[in-house]
Amino acid sequence: MVNSLRLSLRNSLTTALALTLVAGTAVPSFAQSALVVPSTMASGPSSVADLAEGLLDAVVNISTSQSVKGSGAGPQPVVPDGSPFQEFFDDFFDGQGKQDGNRKVNSLGSGFVIDPAGYVVTNNHVIEGADDIEVIFPNGNKLKAKLVGTDTKTDLSVLKVEPKAPLKSVKFGDSRRMRIGDWVMAIGNPFGLGGSVTVGIISARGRNINAGPYDNFIQTDAAINKGNSGGPLFNMAGDVIGINTAIISPSGGSIGIGFAVPTELAQNIVQQLIEFGETRRGWLGVRIQPVTDDISASLGLDSARGALVSGVIKGGPVDNGVIKAGDVILSFDGKPVKEMRDLPLAVAESPVGKEVDVVVLRDGKEQTVKVTLGRLEDSADAETGSDDPALAEGDDKKAEPDQDQAQASEPAQLFGMTIAVLDDEKHKSFGIADSVEGVVITAVEPGSVSAEKGLKPGEVIVEVGQDFVATPADVSSRLDELKGEGRRNAHLMIAGSNGELRFVALPLE
Repeated sequence: MVNSLRLSLRNSLTTALALTLVAGTAVPSFAQSALVVPSTMASGPSSVADLAEGLLDAVVNISTSQSVKGSGAGPQPVVPDGSPFQEFFDDFFDGQGKQDGNRKVNSLGSGFVIDPAGYVVTNNHVIEGADDIEVIFPNGNKLKAKLVGTDTKTDLSVLKVEPKAPLKSVKFGDSRRMRIGDWVMAIGNPFGLGGSVTVGIISARGRNINAGPYDNFIQTDAAINKGNSGGPLFNMAGDVIGINTAIISPSGGSIGIGFAVPTELAQNIVQQLIEFGETRRGWLGVRIQPVTDDISASLGLDSARGALVSGVIKGGPVDNGVIKAGDVILSFDGKPVKEMRDLPLAVAESPVGKEVDVVVLRDGKEQTVKVTLGRLEDSADAETGSDDPALAEGDDKKAEPDQDQAQASEPAQLFGMTIAVLDDEKHKSFGIADSVEGVVITAVEPGSVSAEKGLKPGEVIVEVGQDFVATPADVSSRLDELKGEGRRNAHLMIAGSNGELRFVALPLE
Protein backbone atom coordinates (compact mmCIF):
# COMPACT_ATOMS: atom_id res chain seq x y z
CA MET A 1 0.00 0.00 0.00
CA VAL A 2 1.31 3.42 -0.85
CA ASN A 3 2.61 5.16 2.24
CA SER A 4 0.20 8.03 1.76
CA LEU A 5 -2.75 5.72 2.28
CA ARG A 6 -3.69 4.89 5.82
CA LEU A 7 -6.37 2.72 7.23
CA SER A 8 -8.52 4.84 9.53
CA LEU A 9 -10.17 2.34 11.90
CA ARG A 10 -10.25 4.30 15.13
CA ASN A 11 -11.68 7.56 13.97
CA SER A 12 -14.94 6.38 12.50
CA LEU A 13 -14.98 5.85 8.94
CA THR A 14 -15.98 4.98 5.57
CA THR A 15 -16.77 6.66 2.39
CA ALA A 16 -18.64 8.81 0.28
CA LEU A 17 -19.82 8.34 -3.11
CA ALA A 18 -20.50 11.47 -4.97
CA LEU A 19 -22.58 9.77 -7.55
CA THR A 20 -21.35 10.24 -11.08
CA LEU A 21 -23.45 8.70 -13.81
CA VAL A 22 -22.07 8.16 -17.25
CA ALA A 23 -24.84 8.21 -19.83
CA GLY A 24 -24.53 7.86 -23.55
CA THR A 25 -20.83 6.99 -23.50
CA ALA A 26 -19.67 5.94 -26.93
CA VAL A 27 -18.74 2.28 -27.30
CA PRO A 28 -15.92 1.41 -29.71
CA SER A 29 -17.28 -0.20 -32.87
CA PHE A 30 -15.28 -3.40 -32.37
CA ALA A 31 -17.05 -4.01 -29.05
CA GLN A 32 -20.58 -3.01 -29.95
CA SER A 33 -21.64 -6.39 -31.24
CA ALA A 34 -20.40 -8.20 -28.11
CA LEU A 35 -21.45 -5.74 -25.40
CA VAL A 36 -24.92 -6.10 -23.92
CA VAL A 37 -25.82 -3.01 -21.90
CA PRO A 38 -28.69 -3.39 -19.41
CA SER A 39 -31.37 -0.78 -19.86
CA THR A 40 -30.82 0.36 -16.25
CA MET A 41 -27.12 1.14 -16.75
CA ALA A 42 -27.74 4.64 -18.07
CA SER A 43 -29.27 5.77 -14.80
CA GLY A 44 -29.12 4.86 -11.16
CA PRO A 45 -32.08 5.07 -8.80
CA SER A 46 -34.09 8.11 -9.85
CA SER A 47 -34.36 9.17 -6.20
CA VAL A 48 -33.83 7.66 -2.76
CA ALA A 49 -35.83 10.38 -1.01
CA ASP A 50 -38.78 8.17 -0.09
CA LEU A 51 -36.47 5.37 1.04
CA ALA A 52 -34.31 7.67 3.17
CA GLU A 53 -37.32 9.41 4.72
CA GLY A 54 -38.53 6.14 6.20
CA LEU A 55 -35.13 5.23 7.63
CA LEU A 56 -33.60 8.44 8.97
CA ASP A 57 -35.39 8.30 12.32
CA ALA A 58 -33.77 4.93 13.13
CA VAL A 59 -30.22 6.18 12.59
CA VAL A 60 -28.74 7.86 15.65
CA ASN A 61 -25.69 9.76 16.77
CA ILE A 62 -23.49 8.13 19.42
CA SER A 63 -21.80 10.66 21.67
CA THR A 64 -19.21 9.48 24.19
CA SER A 65 -16.97 11.07 26.76
CA GLN A 66 -13.92 9.71 28.52
CA SER A 67 -11.75 11.04 31.32
CA VAL A 68 -8.08 10.84 30.52
CA LYS A 69 -5.06 11.74 32.58
CA GLY A 70 -3.53 14.99 31.41
CA SER A 71 0.20 15.33 30.88
CA GLY A 72 0.42 18.60 32.81
CA ALA A 73 0.48 22.19 31.71
CA GLY A 74 4.06 22.01 30.52
CA PRO A 75 6.66 24.76 30.86
CA GLN A 76 5.33 28.28 31.29
CA PRO A 77 6.61 30.74 28.70
CA VAL A 78 8.85 33.56 29.87
CA VAL A 79 7.25 36.98 29.39
CA PRO A 80 9.42 40.12 29.47
CA ASP A 81 8.95 42.36 32.51
CA GLY A 82 6.40 45.08 31.94
CA SER A 83 4.76 43.25 29.06
CA PRO A 84 1.08 44.19 28.56
CA PHE A 85 0.33 40.46 28.27
CA GLN A 86 1.88 39.60 31.67
CA GLU A 87 -1.46 39.53 33.48
CA PHE A 88 -3.06 37.41 30.72
CA PHE A 89 -0.31 34.78 30.86
CA ASP A 90 -0.35 34.69 34.66
CA ASP A 91 -4.10 34.12 34.78
CA PHE A 92 -4.07 31.48 32.03
CA PHE A 93 -1.20 29.36 33.29
CA ASP A 94 -2.05 29.72 36.98
CA GLY A 95 -5.51 28.41 36.11
CA GLN A 96 -4.02 25.44 34.33
CA GLY A 97 -1.84 24.65 37.27
CA LYS A 98 -4.89 24.38 39.50
CA GLN A 99 -6.44 21.67 37.35
CA ASP A 100 -6.29 18.10 38.64
CA GLY A 101 -4.61 16.82 35.47
CA ASN A 102 -7.74 15.08 34.14
CA ARG A 103 -9.60 16.18 31.05
CA LYS A 104 -12.63 15.05 29.12
CA VAL A 105 -12.31 13.68 25.61
CA ASN A 106 -15.47 13.59 23.49
CA SER A 107 -16.07 11.64 20.31
CA LEU A 108 -18.88 11.12 17.85
CA GLY A 109 -20.04 8.13 15.87
CA SER A 110 -23.19 6.64 14.42
CA GLY A 111 -25.51 3.77 15.21
CA PHE A 112 -28.95 2.43 14.39
CA VAL A 113 -31.94 1.08 16.29
CA ILE A 114 -32.72 -2.57 15.58
CA ASP A 115 -35.46 -3.06 18.17
CA PRO A 116 -38.22 -0.63 19.21
CA ALA A 117 -37.42 -1.55 22.83
CA GLY A 118 -34.18 0.41 22.55
CA TYR A 119 -31.36 -1.84 21.30
CA VAL A 120 -28.79 0.09 19.24
CA VAL A 121 -25.93 -1.29 17.12
CA THR A 122 -22.66 0.58 16.63
CA ASN A 123 -18.92 -0.07 16.30
CA ASN A 124 -16.78 -1.07 19.27
CA HIS A 125 -14.20 1.57 18.45
CA VAL A 126 -16.89 4.25 18.70
CA ILE A 127 -17.61 3.52 22.37
CA GLU A 128 -14.40 1.81 23.49
CA GLY A 129 -13.15 3.16 26.81
CA ALA A 130 -16.09 5.54 27.19
CA ASP A 131 -17.17 6.63 30.68
CA ASP A 132 -20.44 8.01 29.40
CA ILE A 133 -22.47 7.05 26.30
CA GLU A 134 -25.38 9.10 24.99
CA VAL A 135 -27.64 8.30 22.05
CA ILE A 136 -28.94 11.37 20.22
CA PHE A 137 -31.99 10.93 18.00
CA PRO A 138 -32.77 12.91 14.84
CA ASN A 139 -35.49 14.88 16.66
CA GLY A 140 -32.93 16.03 19.24
CA ASN A 141 -33.95 13.70 22.05
CA LYS A 142 -31.06 12.35 24.10
CA LEU A 143 -30.98 9.11 26.10
CA LYS A 144 -28.23 7.66 28.26
CA ALA A 145 -27.06 4.28 26.94
CA LYS A 146 -25.80 1.17 28.68
CA LEU A 147 -23.30 -1.15 26.99
CA VAL A 148 -24.95 -4.55 26.51
CA GLY A 149 -21.99 -6.33 24.93
CA THR A 150 -19.10 -5.90 22.55
CA ASP A 151 -17.10 -8.06 20.15
CA THR A 152 -13.64 -6.70 19.43
CA LYS A 153 -12.91 -9.28 16.73
CA THR A 154 -15.59 -7.81 14.44
CA ASP A 155 -15.64 -4.30 15.98
CA LEU A 156 -19.34 -4.52 16.88
CA SER A 157 -21.18 -3.37 20.01
CA VAL A 158 -24.78 -3.30 21.20
CA LEU A 159 -26.18 -0.53 23.41
CA LYS A 160 -29.48 -0.27 25.30
CA VAL A 161 -31.52 2.86 25.96
CA GLU A 162 -34.81 3.14 27.89
CA PRO A 163 -37.31 5.03 25.71
CA LYS A 164 -40.71 6.20 26.95
CA ALA A 165 -42.31 5.02 23.71
CA PRO A 166 -41.34 2.42 21.09
CA LEU A 167 -38.58 3.63 18.80
CA LYS A 168 -38.42 3.61 15.04
CA SER A 169 -36.22 0.65 14.06
CA VAL A 170 -34.73 -1.01 10.99
CA LYS A 171 -34.21 -4.67 10.22
CA PHE A 172 -31.34 -6.77 9.00
CA GLY A 173 -31.31 -7.98 5.40
CA ASP A 174 -29.32 -10.77 3.75
CA SER A 175 -25.94 -9.46 2.62
CA ARG A 176 -25.26 -12.76 0.83
CA ARG A 177 -27.79 -11.77 -1.83
CA MET A 178 -25.96 -8.55 -2.63
CA ARG A 179 -23.94 -8.44 -5.84
CA ILE A 180 -21.04 -6.31 -6.96
CA GLY A 181 -22.60 -3.29 -8.65
CA ASP A 182 -25.79 -3.26 -6.54
CA TRP A 183 -26.87 0.16 -5.28
CA VAL A 184 -26.53 0.86 -1.56
CA MET A 185 -27.28 3.80 0.70
CA ALA A 186 -25.33 4.86 3.79
CA ILE A 187 -26.81 6.98 6.57
CA GLY A 188 -24.69 8.39 9.36
CA ASN A 189 -23.56 11.46 11.22
CA PRO A 190 -20.28 12.54 9.62
CA PHE A 191 -18.41 15.41 11.27
CA GLY A 192 -21.17 15.72 13.91
CA LEU A 193 -23.36 17.75 11.58
CA GLY A 194 -26.47 15.58 11.89
CA GLY A 195 -28.00 12.87 9.72
CA SER A 196 -26.47 12.53 6.26
CA VAL A 197 -27.41 10.28 3.33
CA THR A 198 -25.03 9.08 0.62
CA VAL A 199 -25.53 6.64 -2.23
CA GLY A 200 -23.12 4.35 -4.06
CA ILE A 201 -22.62 0.79 -5.17
CA ILE A 202 -21.01 -2.35 -3.82
CA SER A 203 -17.49 -2.24 -5.23
CA ALA A 204 -16.33 -5.65 -3.95
CA ARG A 205 -17.19 -8.41 -1.51
CA GLY A 206 -15.19 -10.55 0.89
CA ARG A 207 -12.46 -7.95 1.42
CA ASN A 208 -9.67 -8.77 3.90
CA ILE A 209 -8.14 -5.56 5.28
CA ASN A 210 -6.28 -7.26 8.16
CA ALA A 211 -8.51 -5.62 10.76
CA GLY A 212 -9.32 -8.88 12.55
CA PRO A 213 -9.52 -12.67 12.30
CA TYR A 214 -12.93 -12.64 10.60
CA ASP A 215 -12.43 -10.02 7.91
CA ASN A 216 -15.10 -10.40 5.24
CA PHE A 217 -15.94 -6.79 4.43
CA ILE A 218 -18.26 -5.31 1.84
CA GLN A 219 -16.41 -2.57 -0.05
CA THR A 220 -18.48 0.40 -1.15
CA ASP A 221 -17.94 3.79 -2.73
CA ALA A 222 -20.93 5.30 -0.91
CA ALA A 223 -19.43 8.26 0.92
CA ILE A 224 -18.45 7.37 4.47
CA ASN A 225 -16.46 9.85 6.52
CA LYS A 226 -15.39 10.51 10.07
CA GLY A 227 -18.46 10.00 12.25
CA ASN A 228 -20.07 7.41 9.96
CA SER A 229 -18.59 4.52 11.91
CA GLY A 230 -21.29 2.26 13.27
CA GLY A 231 -23.89 3.55 10.85
CA PRO A 232 -25.97 1.29 8.58
CA LEU A 233 -25.47 0.43 4.93
CA PHE A 234 -28.86 -0.21 3.32
CA ASN A 235 -29.97 -2.02 0.19
CA MET A 236 -32.64 -0.46 -1.99
CA ALA A 237 -35.35 -2.29 -0.04
CA GLY A 238 -34.38 -0.46 3.15
CA ASP A 239 -32.79 -3.46 4.85
CA VAL A 240 -29.45 -3.17 6.65
CA ILE A 241 -26.87 -5.26 4.80
CA GLY A 242 -23.73 -3.87 6.45
CA ILE A 243 -22.33 -1.81 9.33
CA ASN A 244 -19.93 0.89 8.15
CA THR A 245 -16.59 0.38 9.86
CA ALA A 246 -13.47 1.54 8.00
CA ILE A 247 -12.09 3.59 5.14
CA ILE A 248 -8.82 3.87 3.29
CA SER A 249 -7.93 7.52 2.97
CA PRO A 250 -4.84 9.76 2.95
CA SER A 251 -6.72 12.57 4.69
CA GLY A 252 -9.37 10.95 6.88
CA GLY A 253 -12.11 11.89 4.41
CA SER A 254 -13.81 9.76 1.81
CA ILE A 255 -12.00 8.83 -1.39
CA GLY A 256 -14.54 6.20 -2.37
CA ILE A 257 -13.02 3.20 -0.57
CA GLY A 258 -15.12 2.22 2.44
CA PHE A 259 -15.76 -1.05 4.23
CA ALA A 260 -18.78 -2.45 6.05
CA VAL A 261 -19.21 -5.58 8.17
CA PRO A 262 -21.76 -7.73 6.27
CA THR A 263 -24.94 -8.76 8.07
CA GLU A 264 -24.22 -12.41 7.30
CA LEU A 265 -21.51 -12.05 9.96
CA ALA A 266 -22.95 -9.26 12.10
CA GLN A 267 -26.52 -10.47 12.63
CA ASN A 268 -25.61 -13.57 14.61
CA ILE A 269 -23.10 -11.62 16.71
CA VAL A 270 -25.65 -8.92 17.54
CA GLN A 271 -28.22 -11.54 18.55
CA GLN A 272 -25.69 -13.25 20.82
CA LEU A 273 -24.66 -9.96 22.44
CA ILE A 274 -28.30 -9.19 23.21
CA GLU A 275 -29.04 -12.68 24.50
CA PHE A 276 -25.82 -13.48 26.36
CA GLY A 277 -23.89 -10.21 26.60
CA GLU A 278 -21.02 -11.95 24.81
CA THR A 279 -20.28 -13.94 21.67
CA ARG A 280 -20.39 -17.74 21.62
CA ARG A 281 -18.54 -18.90 18.54
CA GLY A 282 -18.07 -22.41 17.29
CA TRP A 283 -14.62 -23.98 17.66
CA LEU A 284 -13.07 -26.79 15.63
CA GLY A 285 -9.77 -27.01 17.51
CA VAL A 286 -7.31 -27.26 14.63
CA ARG A 287 -4.36 -25.27 13.36
CA ILE A 288 -4.40 -24.59 9.67
CA GLN A 289 -2.17 -23.23 6.94
CA PRO A 290 -2.75 -22.29 3.30
CA VAL A 291 -2.66 -24.91 0.56
CA THR A 292 0.04 -23.71 -1.81
CA ASP A 293 0.47 -24.81 -5.42
CA ASP A 294 3.32 -27.10 -4.37
CA ILE A 295 1.32 -28.68 -1.58
CA SER A 296 -1.76 -29.16 -3.77
CA ALA A 297 0.39 -30.89 -6.39
CA SER A 298 1.96 -33.16 -3.77
CA LEU A 299 -1.50 -34.16 -2.51
CA GLY A 300 -2.98 -34.67 -5.95
CA LEU A 301 -5.45 -31.79 -5.68
CA ASP A 302 -6.65 -30.29 -8.96
CA SER A 303 -6.02 -26.76 -7.61
CA ALA A 304 -4.74 -24.94 -4.54
CA ARG A 305 -7.86 -24.92 -2.38
CA GLY A 306 -8.99 -25.79 1.10
CA ALA A 307 -7.29 -25.43 4.49
CA LEU A 308 -4.42 -27.73 5.43
CA VAL A 309 -4.58 -29.02 9.00
CA SER A 310 -1.11 -28.60 10.48
CA GLY A 311 -2.08 -29.62 14.00
CA VAL A 312 -4.92 -30.64 16.28
CA ILE A 313 -5.30 -28.94 19.65
CA LYS A 314 -5.24 -31.29 22.63
CA GLY A 315 -8.60 -31.46 24.36
CA GLY A 316 -10.34 -29.83 21.41
CA PRO A 317 -13.48 -31.03 19.63
CA VAL A 318 -11.53 -33.17 17.11
CA ASP A 319 -8.85 -34.51 19.43
CA ASN A 320 -10.59 -37.89 19.06
CA GLY A 321 -8.95 -38.42 15.67
CA VAL A 322 -11.92 -37.51 13.49
CA ILE A 323 -9.70 -34.89 11.84
CA LYS A 324 -5.96 -35.43 11.61
CA ALA A 325 -2.88 -33.37 10.88
CA GLY A 326 -2.26 -33.58 7.15
CA ASP A 327 -5.96 -33.52 6.25
CA VAL A 328 -7.11 -30.83 3.84
CA ILE A 329 -10.54 -29.46 4.76
CA LEU A 330 -12.40 -28.88 1.50
CA SER A 331 -15.90 -28.22 2.80
CA PHE A 332 -17.45 -27.30 6.14
CA ASP A 333 -21.17 -27.73 6.84
CA GLY A 334 -21.92 -27.61 3.12
CA LYS A 335 -19.82 -24.47 2.53
CA PRO A 336 -16.83 -24.88 0.21
CA VAL A 337 -13.48 -23.84 1.69
CA LYS A 338 -11.87 -22.10 -1.28
CA GLU A 339 -9.01 -20.65 0.75
CA MET A 340 -7.72 -20.97 4.28
CA ARG A 341 -9.54 -17.94 5.74
CA ASP A 342 -12.92 -19.33 4.67
CA LEU A 343 -12.72 -22.00 7.38
CA PRO A 344 -12.46 -19.76 10.50
CA LEU A 345 -15.35 -17.68 9.19
CA ALA A 346 -17.56 -20.71 8.60
CA VAL A 347 -16.72 -22.24 11.98
CA ALA A 348 -17.21 -18.99 13.89
CA GLU A 349 -20.66 -18.50 12.37
CA SER A 350 -21.77 -22.00 13.44
CA PRO A 351 -23.60 -22.62 16.74
CA VAL A 352 -21.75 -24.24 19.63
CA GLY A 353 -22.64 -27.93 19.92
CA LYS A 354 -23.83 -28.26 16.33
CA GLU A 355 -22.91 -31.47 14.49
CA VAL A 356 -21.60 -30.64 11.03
CA ASP A 357 -20.34 -32.55 8.03
CA VAL A 358 -16.73 -31.82 7.11
CA VAL A 359 -15.27 -32.99 3.81
CA VAL A 360 -11.54 -33.73 4.05
CA LEU A 361 -8.90 -35.00 1.66
CA ARG A 362 -6.98 -37.81 3.37
CA ASP A 363 -4.55 -40.21 1.74
CA GLY A 364 -5.55 -38.85 -1.66
CA LYS A 365 -9.26 -39.55 -1.17
CA GLU A 366 -12.15 -37.32 -0.19
CA GLN A 367 -14.22 -38.45 2.77
CA THR A 368 -16.91 -36.90 4.94
CA VAL A 369 -16.58 -36.88 8.72
CA LYS A 370 -19.00 -35.63 11.36
CA VAL A 371 -17.78 -33.10 13.92
CA THR A 372 -19.50 -31.60 16.96
CA LEU A 373 -18.28 -28.06 17.52
CA GLY A 374 -16.98 -26.78 20.83
CA ARG A 375 -17.02 -23.21 22.03
CA LEU A 376 -14.22 -20.79 21.22
CA GLU A 377 -12.96 -19.26 24.44
CA ASP A 378 -10.67 -16.23 24.46
CA SER A 379 -7.87 -18.42 25.78
CA ALA A 380 -8.22 -20.77 22.83
CA ASP A 381 -6.88 -18.10 20.49
CA ALA A 382 -3.47 -18.43 22.10
CA GLU A 383 -3.54 -22.23 22.39
CA THR A 384 -0.14 -23.71 21.53
CA GLY A 385 -0.60 -27.41 22.34
CA SER A 386 -0.68 -30.03 19.62
CA ASP A 387 -1.14 -33.74 19.24
CA ASP A 388 1.76 -36.06 19.90
CA PRO A 389 2.84 -37.11 16.40
CA ALA A 390 4.32 -40.45 17.55
CA LEU A 391 2.96 -43.58 15.90
CA ALA A 392 0.83 -46.18 17.63
CA GLU A 393 3.50 -48.72 16.79
CA GLY A 394 6.04 -46.64 18.70
CA ASP A 395 6.73 -49.56 21.06
CA ASP A 396 8.42 -51.37 18.18
CA LYS A 397 10.76 -48.40 17.73
CA LYS A 398 12.09 -48.91 21.24
CA ALA A 399 13.38 -52.41 20.54
CA GLU A 400 17.12 -52.95 20.44
CA PRO A 401 18.37 -52.06 16.94
CA ASP A 402 19.94 -54.81 14.81
CA GLN A 403 22.61 -54.23 12.13
CA ASP A 404 20.08 -53.23 9.45
CA GLN A 405 18.46 -50.77 11.82
CA ALA A 406 21.86 -49.31 12.68
CA GLN A 407 22.55 -48.72 8.99
CA ALA A 408 19.10 -47.20 8.52
CA SER A 409 19.89 -44.82 11.35
CA GLU A 410 23.00 -43.39 9.71
CA PRO A 411 22.80 -39.65 8.88
CA ALA A 412 21.86 -38.82 5.29
CA GLN A 413 21.99 -35.83 2.97
CA LEU A 414 18.92 -34.98 0.89
CA PHE A 415 17.86 -31.77 -0.88
CA GLY A 416 20.76 -29.89 0.69
CA MET A 417 19.90 -30.88 4.27
CA THR A 418 21.54 -33.33 6.64
CA ILE A 419 19.14 -35.50 8.62
CA ALA A 420 19.70 -37.83 11.58
CA VAL A 421 17.87 -39.97 14.10
CA LEU A 422 16.25 -37.89 16.84
CA ASP A 423 17.81 -39.44 19.93
CA ASP A 424 18.07 -38.10 23.48
CA GLU A 425 21.27 -36.23 22.67
CA LYS A 426 19.63 -34.42 19.72
CA HIS A 427 16.55 -33.64 21.82
CA LYS A 428 18.82 -31.92 24.32
CA SER A 429 21.26 -30.20 21.97
CA PHE A 430 18.54 -28.67 19.77
CA GLY A 431 16.11 -28.03 22.64
CA ILE A 432 13.40 -30.20 21.08
CA ALA A 433 10.37 -31.07 23.21
CA ASP A 434 10.18 -34.66 24.42
CA SER A 435 6.82 -35.15 22.70
CA VAL A 436 8.33 -34.54 19.24
CA GLU A 437 9.34 -37.65 17.30
CA GLY A 438 10.75 -38.11 13.81
CA VAL A 439 13.98 -37.35 11.97
CA VAL A 440 15.88 -34.22 12.95
CA ILE A 441 17.46 -31.79 10.47
CA THR A 442 20.99 -31.12 11.70
CA ALA A 443 22.23 -28.84 8.90
CA VAL A 444 20.89 -27.00 5.84
CA GLU A 445 23.12 -25.88 2.98
CA PRO A 446 22.61 -22.21 2.04
CA GLY A 447 20.97 -21.77 -1.36
CA SER A 448 19.68 -25.35 -1.43
CA VAL A 449 16.10 -26.40 -2.13
CA SER A 450 15.62 -27.09 1.58
CA ALA A 451 16.84 -23.60 2.46
CA GLU A 452 14.50 -22.07 -0.12
CA LYS A 453 11.60 -23.90 1.52
CA GLY A 454 12.52 -22.43 4.91
CA LEU A 455 13.77 -25.63 6.54
CA LYS A 456 16.16 -25.06 9.44
CA PRO A 457 18.47 -27.09 11.70
CA GLY A 458 16.60 -28.28 14.77
CA GLU A 459 13.33 -28.85 12.92
CA VAL A 460 11.99 -32.38 12.73
CA ILE A 461 10.57 -34.31 9.78
CA VAL A 462 7.57 -36.13 11.25
CA GLU A 463 5.90 -37.48 8.10
CA VAL A 464 6.71 -37.84 4.41
CA GLY A 465 3.71 -38.34 2.17
CA GLN A 466 1.54 -38.79 5.31
CA ASP A 467 3.70 -41.71 6.51
CA PHE A 468 5.59 -41.41 9.81
CA VAL A 469 9.39 -41.54 9.54
CA ALA A 470 11.80 -42.51 12.33
CA THR A 471 15.14 -42.82 10.50
CA PRO A 472 16.94 -41.11 7.61
CA ALA A 473 16.44 -44.34 5.62
CA ASP A 474 12.68 -44.02 6.14
CA VAL A 475 12.78 -40.52 4.66
CA SER A 476 14.89 -41.60 1.68
CA SER A 477 12.80 -44.69 0.86
CA ARG A 478 9.51 -42.81 1.16
CA LEU A 479 10.79 -40.10 -1.18
CA ASP A 480 11.77 -42.80 -3.70
CA GLU A 481 8.29 -44.33 -3.43
CA LEU A 482 6.60 -41.02 -4.12
CA LYS A 483 8.86 -40.36 -7.08
CA GLY A 484 8.11 -43.83 -8.43
CA GLU A 485 4.39 -43.03 -8.21
CA GLY A 486 4.93 -40.07 -10.50
CA ARG A 487 4.57 -37.43 -7.80
CA ARG A 488 6.17 -34.11 -8.61
CA ASN A 489 6.36 -32.98 -4.98
CA ALA A 490 6.85 -34.66 -1.62
CA HIS A 491 4.57 -33.55 1.19
CA LEU A 492 6.53 -33.25 4.47
CA MET A 493 5.10 -32.62 7.94
CA ILE A 494 7.63 -30.53 9.85
CA ALA A 495 7.64 -29.97 13.61
CA GLY A 496 9.35 -27.06 15.33
CA SER A 497 11.27 -27.57 18.54
CA ASN A 498 8.10 -26.90 20.58
CA GLY A 499 5.96 -29.30 18.53
CA GLU A 500 4.29 -26.67 16.33
CA LEU A 501 3.50 -28.32 12.98
CA ARG A 502 3.57 -27.08 9.40
CA PHE A 503 3.77 -28.62 5.95
CA VAL A 504 6.37 -28.21 3.23
CA ALA A 505 6.33 -29.50 -0.33
CA LEU A 506 9.76 -30.50 -1.72
CA PRO A 507 10.07 -30.89 -5.51
CA LEU A 508 10.98 -34.39 -6.62
CA GLU A 509 11.68 -33.52 -10.25
